[in-house]
Amino acid sequence: MKHIFKYSWLVLLACILFSSCKKKAASINDYFLNYTIPDVPPTVDYLVGSVYYSYSSWLAAISYVPTVGTYNSTGGLVPPNIMQAHIADALSAKIDYFIFTVRSPTQEANNYKTDSTTVTSFLNASNSSSMHFALSYTLTVADFGITNSGNPDANGINRGIPIEANPVKLAGFYNDFKRLAYFMGKSNYQKVNGKWLLIINHAQDLNSNMDPNNPGSDAPLYAQLRKNLSDLGFDVYIIGELNQWSVPNNYYYRFQNCVDAVYEYNMVDNQNVLDRFYLFPQECDQNFAYCKQELESWPAGGLTPGQTQLEFVPEIQAGYNYQITNASSVNLSVPRTANGSFFRTYTNIAKRNASKSHLIIIDSFNDFQHDTQIEPADSSTNTKNFPPYGTNLLDITRTEFKVGQ
Repeated sequence: MKHIFKYSWLVLLACILFSSCKKKAASINDYFLNYTIPDVPPTVDYLVGSVYYSYSSWLAAISYVPTVGTYNSTGGLVPPNIMQAHIADALSAKIDYFIFTVRSPTQEANNYKTDSTTVTSFLNASNSSSMHFALSYTLTVADFGITNSGNPDANGINRGIPIEANPVKLAGFYNDFKRLAYFMGKSNYQKVNGKWLLIINHAQDLNSNMDPNNPGSDAPLYAQLRKNLSDLGFDVYIIGELNQWSVPNNYYYRFQNCVDAVYEYNMVDNQNVLDRFYLFPQECDQNFAYCKQELESWPAGGLTPGQTQLEFVPEIQAGYNYQITNASSVNLSVPRTANGSFFRTYTNIAKRNASKSHLIIIDSFNDFQHDTQIEPADSSTNTKNFPPYGTNLLDITRTEFKVGQ
């Protein structure tokens, strides 16, 4: 009887162990990326800017021919009829402003001359008063002797070479923005919350270290930049650029108490990371949501009265093609569809993750060299058998970002 009792307990224990080790069958329903991006009807009018590009030549490999025909912008000068048509197209899409990229006036004088000529082409257009514009300053770290590696401090932390290591270069950096103030004085320059909008590309690489109590912080640099512009009558709302597929935490000291908002560089340039290609909507949505959550959890440092945290600005594209500029590239390009379904989904991702100022950037209006454009293309002159899209992308922009359209 004793042995029977012992064996009974052993059998019972074995059954318990077997049942406890039996795993629940894996289900795709448990996967956190297993969802569809929902439609997000606009309940407010989003403030939409679109990046404008100029070309010295039109590449033969470009996939589409614009409705206005192919065009060049020699020396940055956009033909008046082309610029006028572009403004009309942008207005039909309810785009609020064009974003013009400019390089350093003090370090790249010839390039700045080209860039500023494009801005002047816009201002000289007969219908430019109907549309706003803003400047996006491209920081080239090599111009200013900036590095972000080497030069360890006493604690062994690599500090790189900050911009203030060369006082002449630092003065040039400040003077760049004083030069840009000329354009800020135009009546149709874009404002956000009553402040002049200024975008700084490559802001994550702007290395400064002028605060001994807060090593590595860019705050003193930005404070001086803001003061310089404020003395000229321009209180600015600064949007800084973050690396694509990155997180703001990696650059806390480059953004916090420095800029008002952060946008993330071209996410469709997935650089052949296959999961980002095949699961782009979900992975981009998750990345945007995390960036928004982190930025809005940081104190804004009182840069904007009434603003208690930084903001996230989604930047979206209509597609991406690696093979236009590099025919031998094996990277997977983001294909277009005639109905613009990819772009429409992307607009919903943006709306889900925009901060309270409701800023959206579309990159681009007319970058045909990377196939990110929303500018209308004439399907009748498309000789490469790509799906025509006509004005669909303009229509999507209008209906997805403005109420009642």
